[in-house]
Amino acid sequence: MTNNIDHDRLFKELISTFFVEFIELFFPQLMDYLDRDSITFLDKEVFTDVTEGEKHESDLVAQVKFRGKESFFLIHVEAQESSRKWFNRRMFTYFTRFHEKFVLPIYPIVIFSYSKPKREAISQYVVDFPDFKVLEFNYQVVQLNRLNWRDFLNQPNPVASALMAKMNIAEKERAKVKAECLRLLITLKLNPAKMQLISGFIDTYLNLNPAEEIQFQQEISTFSQPVQEGVMQITTSWMRQGIEQGIEQGIEQGIEQGIEREKTLILRQIKRKLGEINFSLEAKIMQLSIDDVEVLGEALFDFSTVEDLINWLNTLTA
Repeated sequence: MTNNIDHDRLFKELISTFFVEFIELFFPQLMDYLDRDSITFLDKEVFTDVTEGEKHESDLVAQVKFRGKESFFLIHVEAQESSRKWFNRRMFTYFTRFHEKFVLPIYPIVIFSYSKPKREAISQYVVDFPDFKVLEFNYQVVQLNRLNWRDFLNQPNPVASALMAKMNIAEKERAKVKAECLRLLITLKLNPAKMQLISGFIDTYLNLNPAEEIQFQQEISTFSQPVQEGVMQITTSWMRQGIEQGIEQGIEQGIEQGIEREKTLILRQIKRKLGEINFSLEAKIMQLSIDDVEVLGEALFDFSTVEDLINWLNTLTA
């Protein structure tokens, strides 16, 4: 499902946009001495990995100032979406090259986002002998598949809202977690661009099947009315984006499926709020244009009876 996803780009965009929030969520102790107004992201640094004969672009390197001092240090955040042998050695290699180039202290962090294995990831690189330890290099680890998403439900933090989608989730809980991610996101009241970034992240990693979609709708129906409306707006925008992408790519089948999916979603919402409707009303809704369907999705929150729905549909043909 996620084979064609640019994991590095998604994680880098998320963390660079919400860098302080990421540190506050996972490393609050760092905030005790970090000057949050001094953060500067460095240009991409490309290094040749001599151990594996490949080039690697470091994910994120920020230069920050110690609070109350004129001295600086670096925070290196590396996102890793697969479990790789000798990754600890690679982290040490990056550390030495950053240190050599900038001659600054470095705070190294790795986010492991893979689903398996779930054993605890290595967080150090050691060189030693039976009688002598030459080196012990340590780095901080955020291993998402070992974190329980429930522990982050009430964290008023946009990074929590996004990364819950990659935490330890049972298959039967996927729809519930997606709903909870969006519930938390709505309560944060971010600007539209940031909302879109996080909602896109959530939808990428919790792409639900039809059965899960039904469960998802049941979950959001338990939220307060304002939160339901906010979630509805987000899911409608996902469908619109999918349709637009289909148009750009010339995939007619994808366009039709996207439109059909949105109409089916609106019907479920109508039945949940107003009760069962007759076949002729269903047919009228299924014949609406995509623009009218989206307007109906917003108007639905003002309906109290099936008569309201009928009157609204009549205005389209008046």
